[in-house]
Amino acid sequence: MAKKVVASIQKEGGKNFTKVIKMVKSPKSGAYAFKEEIVTKDKVEAFFKK
Repeated sequence: MAKKVVASIQKEGGKNFTKVIKMVKSPKSGAYAFKEEIVTKDKVEAFFKK
């Protein structure tokens, strides 16, 4: 599925978007999970600061 999303973003002027992945620790169980989003290049820093 990831290939399809990346391919569709690149078609229509999506060069300004970036897929970001962040590892987040659950406060309840202590297990790690990955949070993925597709954001614009100027919002990448804000994504990692949250």
